[in-house]
Amino acid sequence: MELLRILGERGLIYQMTAEEKLSELLDGPSLSFYIGFDATAGSLHLGHIVPLMIARHLQDAGHRPIIVIGGGTALVGDPSGRSTERTFESRDTVSRWAGSIREQMKRFLDFSQDRKNGALLLDNYEWLSKLNHIEFLREVGRHFSINRMLAAESVKLRLETGLSFLEFSYSLLQAYDFLHLYRSHGCVLQVGGSDQWGNIVSGIDLIRRTEGAETWGFTCPLVTTASGEKMSKSQAGGAVWLDPGLTSPYEYYQFWINVDDRDAVYFLKLYTFVPMEEINELALLRGADLRVVKERLALEATSIAHGTEEAQNARSASRALFEGSGSHEEVPSLEVPRSRLEEGLTWLDLFVETGLCASRSDVRRLASQGGLYVDSNRLEDPVAELDSRSAPDSTLLRAGKKRYYRVVFTGAR
Repeated sequence: MELLRILGERGLIYQMTAEEKLSELLDGPSLSFYIGFDATAGSLHLGHIVPLMIARHLQDAGHRPIIVIGGGTALVGDPSGRSTERTFESRDTVSRWAGSIREQMKRFLDFSQDRKNGALLLDNYEWLSKLNHIEFLREVGRHFSINRMLAAESVKLRLETGLSFLEFSYSLLQAYDFLHLYRSHGCVLQVGGSDQWGNIVSGIDLIRRTEGAETWGFTCPLVTTASGEKMSKSQAGGAVWLDPGLTSPYEYYQFWINVDDRDAVYFLKLYTFVPMEEINELALLRGADLRVVKERLALEATSIAHGTEEAQNARSASRALFEGSGSHEEVPSLEVPRSRLEEGLTWLDLFVETGLCASRSDVRRLASQGGLYVDSNRLEDPVAELDSRSAPDSTLLRAGKKRYYRVVFTGAR
């Protein structure tokens, strides 16, 4: 039970089918397994990373990942964990999102097809869009009990507020994905989040009924912080995205460096490949030494998502801001033409344009509370205009204790 033990030791397993047989399979010859990600946005976020980490562990052990981008199922919408129906998106939008997600997967897995267990990247729109409705109902629908479907948690939670037939049919389509992958790629294992347990079991049952074959599944836990917050969310309730255009490598690094001390070791197990022997040693650190644990977490997690160079740049910027060493060059920056200084540019304008404050009223409120800084000086008057003659080449804005932005003035004085 070596591989299963390793995954369990790192906290990556929540539920599984036929534990003894599954363990035997994972420690045996290469098998094909799949994980699905619906294209419901143009980027993955922290809530998607744990299944990808599992996929990497399995690939490193010799197994073949099949990553399914749900370009088809995203058009239907998974009701799991939702109190309302998803916004209905066009096929063009979902297709564009699927393309963006594909690129992010390549940071986590090896898709080289000259490798025996190189990962496959598929879009279930390719086969779901070709289904004949009558044939689908006869082949797949007849194996699903309405009574069992109504008993599913994802359905029961929505019966009072309303559940469309479109969403109700989602579990059939995901089960069919597993059947299709079993037939076309010999896929015998599905991995997903804990909210996907019902869908995974439905796929296993469908394959047993139609093919007379045994397949398996396991789920990873829903990760929450020590404060009880879902890891799919972050500061002020906004997602931490893998797309650097939405969450910069520096911001991504800062997210990890700022996690609760109680979570640092736990997250090292889940979100990095640092060996357990080293993690167990780091777990002995206390007090101010926990900064070492969090910096290791931030560097490793950012390296996986954005590459080693970006991670090192982010660390350098973080050290410059919080430890007085390193370079400010990698701090998120906004370039402003000097010509705007002649037009009456205010600090209030800059705090809004950098995104450090959500609105002009937010700037005034934080300034009145003493929470805004320009370089090392507290900002007293946010509507004061910058002096075009004395403005430096760059200045560092800060909101609160940890949120920084560098403004660079370009053009001739």
